[in-house]
Amino acid sequence: MLEYESDPGWQYLRQHQKQIVATTKKFDSKKNVWIPDEELGFIAAEIKSTKGDFVTLITCKGTEKTLKKDETQKMNPPKYEKTEDMANLTFLNDASVLHNLRERYFSMMIYTYSGLFCVVINPYKRLPIYEESICKMYIGKRRAEMPPHLFAVSDEAYRKMINDHINQSLLITGESGAGKTENTKKVIAYLAIVGAPYSTIKSQKSGKKKASIEDQIVRTNPVLEAFGNAKTVRNNNSSRFGKFIRIHFNTGGRLAGADIEHYLLEKSRVIKQAPGERSYHIFYQIMSGQIAGLKEKLFLTREISDYHLISQAEVIIDGVDDKEEMQTTDESFDIMHFIKQEKQELFSLVAGIMHMGEIKFKQRQREEQAECEDHQEGDLACKLWMVDKDKFISSLLKPRVKVGTEWVNKGQNLEQVNWAVGALAKAVYARMFAWLIKRCNKTLDVQDRNRDYFIGVLDIAGFEIFDFNSFEQLWINFVNEKLQQFFNHHMFVLEQQEYELEGIKWEFIDFGLDLQACIELIEKPLGIISVLDEECIVPKATDVTLAQKINDQHLGKHPNFQKPKPPKANQACN
Repeated sequence: MLEYESDPGWQYLRQHQKQIVATTKKFDSKKNVWIPDEELGFIAAEIKSTKGDFVTLITCKGTEKTLKKDETQKMNPPKYEKTEDMANLTFLNDASVLHNLRERYFSMMIYTYSGLFCVVINPYKRLPIYEESICKMYIGKRRAEMPPHLFAVSDEAYRKMINDHINQSLLITGESGAGKTENTKKVIAYLAIVGAPYSTIKSQKSGKKKASIEDQIVRTNPVLEAFGNAKTVRNNNSSRFGKFIRIHFNTGGRLAGADIEHYLLEKSRVIKQAPGERSYHIFYQIMSGQIAGLKEKLFLTREISDYHLISQAEVIIDGVDDKEEMQTTDESFDIMHFIKQEKQELFSLVAGIMHMGEIKFKQRQREEQAECEDHQEGDLACKLWMVDKDKFISSLLKPRVKVGTEWVNKGQNLEQVNWAVGALAKAVYARMFAWLIKRCNKTLDVQDRNRDYFIGVLDIAGFEIFDFNSFEQLWINFVNEKLQQFFNHHMFVLEQQEYELEGIKWEFIDFGLDLQACIELIEKPLGIISVLDEECIVPKATDVTLAQKINDQHLGKHPNFQKPKPPKANQACN
């Protein structure tokens, strides 16, 4: 390992031997313990005396406390300080795990193993641990040979795929802002390097510049982030969609292309943003003026704050230059072989949504019918989308609906028309995003290489709770809970079943399986989603009728369903 210590990134991966020696200190396993602390979670303390079930302690803050014995947690010897794999800890309790992660984080060693898993703590700054020199350290190495790193996990999956001839998957989970998307990008970049075809390696040595499949796989990220990521309260570059990326290889382990599936695009963000948040990055990148003449072609002559759909909260992000981001997006389009017309049509769809949000409607007096007050911006949207402006406005005011076997025009009031505008904006954006994924997959489909195996990487929006939670938050949190249950079942439940079969004595641990009842409340037949589906096709259904049906179906019949308490309560399932 001595040859690695000169690398600038090594200090962020493993302690120097001198640092390890320096951690040796006086320790008594019978006296040194952890105790709860409101500010830090747990703090170190030394037992001064014991009386029955109570102990008197001197804390590391110098204060004296008396607690019950079962409120203390055992402390590991100093030799385990900043250990790389927490499975090696003598005492694997909450306090010891949190202390080890915290101390490693303070030393900017953000990766830590916990048995089969790799725990990552977001440093919220760039560290020199993803350079090509670091990448090469991990290629072909066993996990135990090197410090904890996402590259080690990725390489292990790659070697298992080649040696066992079985597809592999990497599951990256965490709450919103934990760093899932950034780590997903590092996995993809590593696999692109380790699986680079020999032709690419030769061309790199000869100095020839050509967009390779490795470049295209990596450059897919800026394109999808522009259209699928946004600023939230907790994360300036939050993924507002989920994706499963398959990196394909041939039998020799060489890259053979990739494909992407997407899930749960947060469509509501197109028409509404909460305080402190933004809509999708592409809106602001287009308005940055980076591409000469683009705003004029899209008829975007106003200030960004004049377009309501994208300026309900923040319009800039501290430390982010939308002009630079637009340049990166445009360059990525070129590397992905998007032609000029395709780029222009994407930008036209985005701009059309902005214009559509500025159409003014008003309610006719003494009529259940709205009318268009100012359709100038609507005309611009129609011009960009190449649709008839009169038919477009008419379809919003009086949409055609099928009654029996005949089509009739249905009048709409102001509220209904505004809902129609929002629904159309969301539908256009969602279909555009689906096309974008399909178009990226076309570029990533390498026709002259066999796809024998793949390594899949799952990246979905993390668990989140906002001041205002929409239908998307329900689904995002529901999917995260399902994933956690899947994880628990395969890693813990099945393992404990093995213990039973082998007659091993152990204390049974319930890893959140009690949440299965709540999952079933949402997804089972006649569950919340089933009732919602039914209400969506019932004429004149409202929020009140939906709540009433859910109450009738589950109130008093399901332990996880509660009725709100007046006057300012909310419906709850837990």
